[in-house]
Amino acid sequence: MQSKAQLFGHLAAVFTIIVWAITFISTKVLLVDFSPVEIMFYRLVFALLALSVFSLPHFSRLPVWWDFLREEWRYMAAGLCGVTLYFLFQNIALSYTLAANVSVLVSVAPLLVALVSRAVLGEKLKANFLFGFMAAMTGIVLIAFNGSFVLKLNPLGDVLSILAALVWAFYSVLIKQISATQNGMFAVTRKVFFYGLLFVLPVLPFFEFRLGLERLAVMPSLLNLLFLGVGASALCFVTWNYAVGVLGPVKTSVYIYMVPLVTIVASALLLSESITLVSGIGIALILAGMVISEREKISP
Repeated sequence: MQSKAQLFGHLAAVFTIIVWAITFISTKVLLVDFSPVEIMFYRLVFALLALSVFSLPHFSRLPVWWDFLREEWRYMAAGLCGVTLYFLFQNIALSYTLAANVSVLVSVAPLLVALVSRAVLGEKLKANFLFGFMAAMTGIVLIAFNGSFVLKLNPLGDVLSILAALVWAFYSVLIKQISATQNGMFAVTRKVFFYGLLFVLPVLPFFEFRLGLERLAVMPSLLNLLFLGVGASALCFVTWNYAVGVLGPVKTSVYIYMVPLVTIVASALLLSESITLVSGIGIALILAGMVISEREKISP
């Protein structure tokens, strides 16, 4: 029974990463009429609406203060880290540094997840995970820069990219702690997105943001926002949270290495972009890094 649950956990992680990796197509289309912060806002709104439909909130009683201290703060922290801060850091980083820099630096998330898991959950980390991390990161660098190796450093953008990876690590550990006591992943994810959207609202005036509801009447824009909100956010956060609950944050985070791999394959299939020799080597290294990392046994 446990092996079957783990199989579903791996499948859920793979499905999530494939969807997340192809969201660049929808985002690219939307950036014509929407700012990055506007895309994030509508993505969160549609995600919360979808999660509310699939898991209707119930208010049997208000939590007493000790219930709040014991559990609710984790949902708030998960929403702040995995939704508000992660999207804000990543979006702001993209405006200050190269997209290639961001893709590489955010991909250090598995290592940060492992370190935070060790500090908070007491999970042990062996050498195989580190060897896999180095192989996968080498492959990611090759794909991101495609052999050109022109690395334009920007302290603010690069630091924000690393901070995005760090808050994702804390989110992963928080979701593991929450899933240990909760069974309904739709309900868990709905509450996380509620707090994520709640924390986003106060910062909107500081960015290029307007509601502009008339843009939702344009069908391509509406469909792409629905894909990002309902598919890539509501559904995929549920499947990712499920994978974290079953496999643990460290094993699940290894699948983050697949994002540039799936992106380059999708570009070849959907945009007719060629896969160069350097990219091919990068793909091979990422796959090798994942295999090595998955062989890592982490015990409490």
